Amino acid sequence: MKKHVVIVGGGFAGINLIKSLKNDSRFRITLVDKNNYHFFPPLIYQVATSFIEASNISYPFRKMISKYNNVHFHMGSLLRVNRENNTIETDTGNLSYDYLVLALGTESNFFGMENVQRCALPMKSIEEALYLRNHMLLNLEEAARNKDIKAAEKLQNVVIAGGGPTGVELAGMLAEMGRYIAEKEYPEIKLGLSNLYLIDALPNLLSSMSETAQDTSYKTLKKLGVKILLNTSVKDYVDGKVLLSDGSSIPTETLIWTSGVIGREVPGLPEESITKGRRILVDEFNKVHNTENIFALGDICLQLTDKNYPKGHPQLAQVAIQQAKNLGDNLKRLQEVKRGIPFRYKNKGSMAIISKFKAVVDLPDFSFKGFIAWLTWLFIHIIPLVGFRNKLRLALDWLRLFITNNPSIRLILYPKRNTSKNQ
Repeated sequence: MKKHVVIVGGGFAGINLIKSLKNDSRFRITLVDKNNYHFFPPLIYQVATSFIEASNISYPFRKMISKYNNVHFHMGSLLRVNRENNTIETDTGNLSYDYLVLALGTESNFFGMENVQRCALPMKSIEEALYLRNHMLLNLEEAARNKDIKAAEKLQNVVIAGGGPTGVELAGMLAEMGRYIAEKEYPEIKLGLSNLYLIDALPNLLSSMSETAQDTSYKTLKKLGVKILLNTSVKDYVDGKVLLSDGSSIPTETLIWTSGVIGREVPGLPEESITKGRRILVDEFNKVHNTENIFALGDICLQLTDKNYPKGHPQLAQVAIQQAKNLGDNLKRLQEVKRGIPFRYKNKGSMAIISKFKAVVDLPDFSFKGFIAWLTWLFIHIIPLVGFRNKLRLALDWLRLFITNNPSIRLILYPKRNTSKNQ
């Protein structure tokens, strides 16, 4: 009998587990995802800033799995896990499983601030990135028409909460676009009123990276005109003002939230398996605590058995990819009645791009920065894209954009369902 493996989530972990089990006649695989496409989160900020098209970093699941004879796709959102009868409920139907793999990833964490959750602009999905793009372009158009200085300044101010890689990369991109594009295309706007703020509660940007990365990112963004506020956190967002922990406030219509993540909810799991940050506690084989046939991979899981990472692994793509490959091997070993191989993370480093021709790369033994680091960042971020066409298109787009400094996809689009049969 083929074992039915249900994988919930088509991110790095889910896709790499599928690749590990593809065309293996011992398994029947169903991928469950609320979207019908896989996308590449590290480049989503470039979609939000009109630098690249969403299609450059996305790929349809059904096209991806069409060459695998044991993989199927079910479009739907997970509602509940029923451990007693080995089924899951989705908003589009129920599925039974022999092995369930949870690879749902994370969502934005607003730390209980209701106004921030309601009004801030997160950037965790393609939809959110496109909404942010529309929002900023609409604000620029309104600022170009507005004769009131205070109102125009509020429309032009942008606040980014979170000084990790996403916040730093986004700040660098927005600062350069303001320099190269706004002055040419928005002559009505008084650019002296524009302010770009990057706020973080910690004493350094890129706090999880090396001192070289922290120092380089700070100096480069400062040179680009970004106002960096460290040891400062967002406390609320009221009446178009971002309220800060030092008692000050910033008037703005754009608060971009990159300040933290929390695991997605999975109703039906044992309460004791859910830990800090809503992450799912797993053993050395990525099996969820107090379950027999449920596994969790990637950002949503917390594994405390790796001696090199006693407090858990960083929430990075490489962790998810390596865990997926290890679990794929272990599921095969289960069918052969062999003992599983405990997961051990092999650190391959981290990196962040700061501005054109400037990036920082941290490898396990040393760090480097500058143009070579920038080229390394470009290469590393093209390789994981799904589909040769996406890799080629992105490479050519980047070449053109870095030469011209002028992306041409600044379109304000309003998706709308056509309700009239006569239209």
